[in-house]
Amino acid sequence: MPESRHNPPAMRRERGRGLALGRIAMMLREPIVEWLQESRVVAQAGPRGAGRGSSRRTSGGTVSDRLRFVKETSRKFINARTIVLAAAVVAAYGVYEHPPLESVGRQEVALRLNRLTGTTTRLGEGVALVLPGIHELRRYSLLDQTYTPTRSAKADGEAPFQSSEGLSLGVELSIRYAIDPATLPDKASRLPDDVGAELVEPLVQGVVYKVFTRYTVREIFSSKRQELQDVIEAELRPLLAADGIALRRVTMGNVDLPADYRAGMDKLLAVELETEQMQYTLQLKEKQVKESELEAEAEKVRREKAAEASANEQIIAAKAQEEAMKHVIPFKQKQIEQRRLEADAEKAARIRTAEGTAEARRIEAQGEADSRRKLAEADAYRVEQLGKVASEQLERDGALITKHPLLIQKTLADKLSDRVSVIIAPTPADGGFIGANLIGGMKAQAMTQAPQE
Repeated sequence: MPESRHNPPAMRRERGRGLALGRIAMMLREPIVEWLQESRVVAQAGPRGAGRGSSRRTSGGTVSDRLRFVKETSRKFINARTIVLAAAVVAAYGVYEHPPLESVGRQEVALRLNRLTGTTTRLGEGVALVLPGIHELRRYSLLDQTYTPTRSAKADGEAPFQSSEGLSLGVELSIRYAIDPATLPDKASRLPDDVGAELVEPLVQGVVYKVFTRYTVREIFSSKRQELQDVIEAELRPLLAADGIALRRVTMGNVDLPADYRAGMDKLLAVELETEQMQYTLQLKEKQVKESELEAEAEKVRREKAAEASANEQIIAAKAQEEAMKHVIPFKQKQIEQRRLEADAEKAARIRTAEGTAEARRIEAQGEADSRRKLAEADAYRVEQLGKVASEQLERDGALITKHPLLIQKTLADKLSDRVSVIIAPTPADGGFIGANLIGGMKAQAMTQAPQE
């Protein structure tokens, strides 16, 4: 396979060749300089020899002298150093064309073939020793590569695929593969320089064209695309594995149909679409009718179940009520007996309460009578004592007034002093005190009482 300037392994090989040539040039520099110096000396000696020849030319030996001069000059140049220099030049050219050090890049594997022994050595990333004329180095990339049959991508292309109906169609296929490093030493002798063009492409075409003829156009572009990919991959994998190539994946992209077939297919699809739409509509109507029937039947069953459930519920309720009455009647009887007993107990309690109330009222009345009697007696005693005190006070006051008559005027003035400022009364005839009548009456009474005593 041709190498590009932008290929890193090729650039490394060129760099190695340049370094090797530089070393060889340094080694040959000194012999070349000496050879140039000797050539310059011989060139300078040539004219002098020619002059001697011209002097001899007069004697008639010009041609033989020249031949002798050429032979002597050739013997001087052809010596051991000249032979070594020629061998060195040849070796330098050989090293330039076939450098002994080759580099193996990343994601690459190399096989070194020994032409003397016939053995093959697998080499990884790094620098490999390759002796010119003895070793042969072949590099292989371990990266996944993709082969795409572009000539079969269009229905009107150079090599379209054929369906089972015999129609031409284009398919965008992508076959991803890689060299299997495990089987490379055994299969390397059968691998061509261009694996994709010389090995993968013929195998892919031989399998793909055969597989496509098993399917119809409709199956290829619609219903069996995945099956078609799986079949191609299953048939192609062992064929590539036999040559040391691992198949990664087969991918099928766009399917290009012929224009006439596509137009007819569009019409057919439109008709089929209308037919399917009508079938779906009829099926939908049938399902709606069946759904209505089922809904009516379900409603009927639901009502029957509801009526039956209601009747059963009433029956159960009646039975429950009957069963409950068996327990309720004795309970009611016990309630009546309990209420009668409670009424008798309440009656007796009320009677006892009334008797107690009457007895309490009687006791309260008797106590109140006794209390009133006691209060009356106490009131009478109090009145009696107050009368005695008032009588005694009156006796003392009478005695005091009798003894001091002016106390009446003082008492009257004291009684009237806070209410009356001026008293207007008729003057007694004798010019005495205005209350003399009272005093005089009291005196007469006192005088009448005094003789009685």
